[in-house]
Amino acid sequence: MSVTCGLECVLCVGFSRWAWKRCTHVGSDDSATWTTATPEEFEPIPRISRVILAVYEPDLKNPKISPSIGSFDLNPDWVIKRVTYEKTQGRSPPYILYIDHNHREIVLAIRGLNLAKESDYKILLDNKLGQKKLGGGFVHHGLLKSAGWVLDQESETIRKVWEENGCVYDLVFAGHSLGSGVASLMAVLVVINPAMIGGIPRSKIRCFALAPARCMSLSLAVKYADIIFSIILQDDFLPRTATPLQDIFKSIFCLPCLLFLVCLRDTFIPEDRKLKDPRRLYAPGRIYHIVERKFCRCGRFPPEVRTAIPVDGRFEHIVLSSNATADHALLWIERESEKALQLLREKSAETVVTMAPKEKRMERLNTLEKEHKDALERAVSLNIPHAVMVAEEEESNNGEASESKSNWDEVVDQIFHRSNSGEYLFNENVVPETER
Repeated sequence: MSVTCGLECVLCVGFSRWAWKRCTHVGSDDSATWTTATPEEFEPIPRISRVILAVYEPDLKNPKISPSIGSFDLNPDWVIKRVTYEKTQGRSPPYILYIDHNHREIVLAIRGLNLAKESDYKILLDNKLGQKKLGGGFVHHGLLKSAGWVLDQESETIRKVWEENGCVYDLVFAGHSLGSGVASLMAVLVVINPAMIGGIPRSKIRCFALAPARCMSLSLAVKYADIIFSIILQDDFLPRTATPLQDIFKSIFCLPCLLFLVCLRDTFIPEDRKLKDPRRLYAPGRIYHIVERKFCRCGRFPPEVRTAIPVDGRFEHIVLSSNATADHALLWIERESEKALQLLREKSAETVVTMAPKEKRMERLNTLEKEHKDALERAVSLNIPHAVMVAEEEESNNGEASESKSNWDEVVDQIFHRSNSGEYLFNENVVPETER
């Protein structure tokens, strides 16, 4: 009896300690030590948010969601292609291809999860832990298939539009929620196989993942932090959900069981073990965290934007907040990012008037490059599997560029094969050369 009582006491103390830590953990704690973003680097976020919102609109010329005063207004005449669920046939969420002549960008924007569409759940649940490798790391299998299918459909169109505009426009992939994972893996595929899309250089490829899903291993998340940018609003649950997404949906009807498993994981699995698990998926790239609430203070405050390329402690803990799901909404992200950008501009203008800026624009660019290099070195020093320097990988792949295939179909077929019905299936017997 005494042994049983002692064991119960230990369990109660352990659970109480975990509950206290979780209840007092707020969203702003994740980025407390990060630096503040500059208006120049954060400027595209509200604009890209508006482009993604356009995917949700049934009629772009009469939008239901009107832009806020002073924000970016999408030109319907510049929409090159609009793809709906009927055209994707469940292989991908709907998306649009938009060319922004004012900012010299070709934008492929993908919408998020539709709770009423079974096909979106199939993409989300098509994954097993460590099922798919890509570029020296692990990625979400279903999201990778969806990314490959979209590129198979649109690579020729993108190549043609890019060449028609003098090969000077940037190629931007953007997505929200489920679409953010697809967009991020599209950016990785295009960087790995640049010849498949007209030879667009890495410096002209960018990806904006809003409320991102965890879709790639830590080594890839850090490696591509110079082209992939994740935007997270305060307490958003999805980037913090380390539990595989398919397990969450299986456990949705047994929430106490899920909380108990999360408690055990946070209590007994050490940090270095998490970092060294190559199959563990993370939010991609550099992270921009929009913070507008603080501990034990009611209401929203003027939003501030913090940024970093975190390696250890990359949004590992779910915030027990009533706003955890509301902060996932794209409309809130668009509105709060617009407010944050205005505040950044006002603060920057005040700095210019009163004193010389601490960092010139070129110095800030050099700082971002140094942060990326430092993050890669940090990943290597922690012995994170598959973590390598980008320069080393590029040198090793220089000899392979001339041997690229002639079209995207062959690249996709290296990873998948098509069934008689035209569906993409994972090819267990074929591994691309870049993954060896």
